[in-house]
Amino acid sequence: MRALSKLDLSFQVKANAMSHPIENPDLPLDELMTRWPETIEVFLDHRLLCVGCLIAPFHTVIDACREHDVDEQSFRADLLRAIDGQFRPSLNKTS
Repeated sequence: MRALSKLDLSFQVKANAMSHPIENPDLPLDELMTRWPETIEVFLDHRLLCVGCLIAPFHTVIDACREHDVDEQSFRADLLRAIDGQFRPSLNKTS
C-alpha cells in the first residue's frame, strides 16, 4: 500500500467537505425532513406523498425515487436547493 501524498490528502479533504449529509444513501426520509423541514416542499413539488407516510422511517431518497419513478439526480439537486434557500417550486412538475 502506497503512502498518501499531501496532494492526495488535500483532494480527500476537499471531496469530503463538498458532500452534504443528505447525500448519505442510508438517510431515512423522516430524518431528512425532520432535520431540514424546508425539503418537505420538494417532496410535495415532485408529487411524493412521503410526508407523514408510515414508510418514511424506512425509505431513503433512493427508495422513494425508485418507487415513484422520479429522477433521483434532479430530486437531490432540488433538495440541496431547498436547504440553501434557492428552491423554487414548479406548478406543472410531473416527475
